[in-house]
Amino acid sequence: MHYQVVSFNYKHCDLKQREALAFKNEEEIREFLRTLVAFDFMIEAFVINTCNRVEVVTASRDNFATFHAVLGLLSRSRGVNFYELEKSARRYEDEEAVHHLFTVVSSLDSLVIGEAQITGQVKQAFKLSYDNATAGRELNRVLSYAVKCAAEVRNATNISENPISIASVAVAQAIEEVGGSLAEMGRLAAKHLLRAGADVVLLSRTRATAEALAEELGENVRVEEFGKLERIINRYRLLFTATASPEPIITRSMVEEKPIRRVWFDMAIPRDIEGDVECDVKIYRIDDLQEISKNNHALRQEQALRAQEIVERYCDDFYRWLQALSVEPVIKQMRLDIQRTVEEEVARALRKGYIPEESAENVRYLVAQAFDKYLHQPTRNLRLASKESEGSRAIDAIRQIFAIDTSDVDPKQYKSPSKEPQS
Repeated sequence: MHYQVVSFNYKHCDLKQREALAFKNEEEIREFLRTLVAFDFMIEAFVINTCNRVEVVTASRDNFATFHAVLGLLSRSRGVNFYELEKSARRYEDEEAVHHLFTVVSSLDSLVIGEAQITGQVKQAFKLSYDNATAGRELNRVLSYAVKCAAEVRNATNISENPISIASVAVAQAIEEVGGSLAEMGRLAAKHLLRAGADVVLLSRTRATAEALAEELGENVRVEEFGKLERIINRYRLLFTATASPEPIITRSMVEEKPIRRVWFDMAIPRDIEGDVECDVKIYRIDDLQEISKNNHALRQEQALRAQEIVERYCDDFYRWLQALSVEPVIKQMRLDIQRTVEEEVARALRKGYIPEESAENVRYLVAQAFDKYLHQPTRNLRLASKESEGSRAIDAIRQIFAIDTSDVDPKQYKSPSKEPQS
């Protein structure tokens, strides 16, 4: 079994291509995953689908076939040229895939290092796939360790102190743009805006959603009808938008000339605001915020180095744990096979009269002891090998040589349940 991550993120995939790749809703993700795991070499998969990344995380029997299956399905379902995808994709396999996933979940690969949302987003992505029966034990193992790793990164470093998400970066830039005088702003950054002393107007296609958020946020928040969007965008200086609409919700024709300078923040993928609307409106999009956040990154580099050390340790621990789980079923199955062989041979010797009945138990004990003595050192060596980075190859070789099938064995019986992480 192999782990693989096929990644398209803000580091090597521009906004236009990320827009094309982004899944518009959960049903699109479910359909993609159902098609992907239908391949006989696929075991499990889930999709991380955020503003800054589309990543396909898999457990499979064939990394090469998996990579091309992922690209082929993305090309067909998202309408993007296969060879363009191949150029911009980043492919992580086995140990590299585990390291990459741990880094992502720990928010060390985020546009804004240390932002808090990504851990929950990845957990929710896995849950969607788990509920869809396209992910299970194999990916849950690696994600469980990734979540534990992220928790230690937060607890052992200062990387998440005063966390800065895309929304809070946008708010900080808004304050700078208007010189600290805040009017009414948009939905996604509402909590940050309230902390900054702003009043907030919420609009949503589903009024009940906006009302529930307004109730949660408390004072200084009011809800307007979504149908008033055009009037509102031409009334206030600052706008924050982040919807799941596949088309822009604000078009050039909606924007009027006004004697105020407006600053808008489009945090949606695909974009909510159509192109450059002019009319003295300055628009910040997600990729623009990357530059704004660089100053904050510099302050976090030392803690990020410490966090990377934690990630490295958790990757090593994960593989040692995984290999320990895999070696014990192999050893037990070897001994069960030997026990069965001893029983069969003693029974055959009795039938053929090679040994008398009264000697059968002694012969059985003698042969079993001989096998135990012979297997003692190989078993010890196999357990030691399982703790090394290349140990899985030795275990797989033993499985193949002795035709041992442990696919139906629950490895939890070989490990204390308290030591197995839970996601």
